[in-house]
Amino acid sequence: MRSAPMSAPAVAHIPDTTSTRQYIGAWSVLSVLQYFAAEAAVIRAWAGPLPYDRRTGYISDLGAVQCGIYDGRDVCSPLHWLMNASFVVQGLGMLLGALLLGSGLLCVAARAGASVQPGRRRKPWLAALGVRALTGTAGAGTMIVGLVPEDLGSFWHFAGALMYFIAGSLAVLVLGILWLDQTPLGWFVLACGVASLAALVTAGLTQMDVPEPGTLERLMGYPVTVGVASAGLVIAQRVHRHRKELRATTAAA
Repeated sequence: MRSAPMSAPAVAHIPDTTSTRQYIGAWSVLSVLQYFAAEAAVIRAWAGPLPYDRRTGYISDLGAVQCGIYDGRDVCSPLHWLMNASFVVQGLGMLLGALLLGSGLLCVAARAGASVQPGRRRKPWLAALGVRALTGTAGAGTMIVGLVPEDLGSFWHFAGALMYFIAGSLAVLVLGILWLDQTPLGWFVLACGVASLAALVTAGLTQMDVPEPGTLERLMGYPVTVGVASAGLVIAQRVHRHRKELRATTAAA
């Protein structure tokens, strides 16, 4: 009686930590930090009857195209185009990062020579795939927010914001867990995900009926931006170092 053939063992995969694709992907997600500069500039140009207050003002008010009363709030943002452009650029950076950064690279946090077992049954690989899908979804969501300002009265603005907050918080949370043993910043990324998700749950339970809705909304969004940028920083630094070492080795050969 012949024994059943044994399945071939999975072949370990060593991600390429020197490719231009990974480098561009890392800088793409790191570029989301431009949001904070854009928001500060738009707030300085605010022309409403009262100064804009981050504690009570909604982020989307900064992108409202028309001056007037919206949902009981008197909004007037002359630099609305800058805020909406920032949303789109932020989303594009996240989308490019999701497309360009490989799952293997995310599994090992761009550590040179580190191997990973690819395949559907490998939890780190699945987690990395999930991070990419969630990051891409969040990026698409914030692009929708920028392309469809709140005062257009479209459902898509609200849907885009939900995509960003939900998918973004989950992406950062999962990545933080995946990176706990990969980089000291893994704990920081995880904390960003936890903070964003906790604020998101609070917003859902309270329906944003809190004394400082602007603060709550920023606790939902800011950690996602900072967490994603931190991940981009780790990858960009490591890929840059590996590329520099490779050039030095090639020159010495």
